[in-house]
Amino acid sequence: MKEPEHFKFSTGVIAYPVFFILVIWLVFWFEVRFGYNFSKYGIYPQTLKGLRGVLLSPFIHGDIEHIYHNTIPLFVLSTALFYFYRHIAWKVLFFGIILSGFLTWSIGRPSYHIGVSGLIYVLVSFTFFKGVFAKHYRLIALSLLVVFLYGSMIWYTLPVEKGISWEGHLAGLITGLLFSLFFRKEIARPKKYVWERENYNEDDDPFLKHFDKNGNFIESVEPEMEQEQPKITYTYRENKNVDKQ
Repeated sequence: MKEPEHFKFSTGVIAYPVFFILVIWLVFWFEVRFGYNFSKYGIYPQTLKGLRGVLLSPFIHGDIEHIYHNTIPLFVLSTALFYFYRHIAWKVLFFGIILSGFLTWSIGRPSYHIGVSGLIYVLVSFTFFKGVFAKHYRLIALSLLVVFLYGSMIWYTLPVEKGISWEGHLAGLITGLLFSLFFRKEIARPKKYVWERENYNEDDDPFLKHFDKNGNFIESVEPEMEQEQPKITYTYRENKNVDKQ
């Protein structure tokens, strides 16, 4: 089975996150322009009608501040997802929305839960734990960057502020952790050198053959083949007109 490509830039790395964000802003513009309020289509826990919000709630936001604060982290994290984990990016996004939304529906308070922050917490959690499990230097660096940029978001998985769906944040955090474990076998593995492989044999290494057992360099020069000298035959002819002495 061919190993999937990693860490390769393409148009989709930027285009897909931008398109997703444009759809969210388009829905918000439609609400403001025509005076609609889509909050009733959000997740309302433990009700059959509220299940529709599992799919719809990420596209619904309460005000301009709400959508603005979600836009930048969503763009940064989804771009990183498509660059570093392109082969599973769509799975993480789609099933991340479904699972985090369903968990919110299961544990949430009786209120409408709206916004894409649940998915953002999925991406933060997934990116961090996936990098730790992968043990790949690039992914570990990405994990540290995520902690530096969004580590303080962990506090909002607790009921510290009224009006914020901490249940949705907690559901996203749990979902991201589960995904990092579920997709653990599909991680990018660092390239191994020849001497790191299991079937490596020092005796067959052409480079090590230049050193003796004490580590001293051996300069081996192959003897040059002696070229066969061409035979030259001289023929003397007596000149009768020359007097011999």
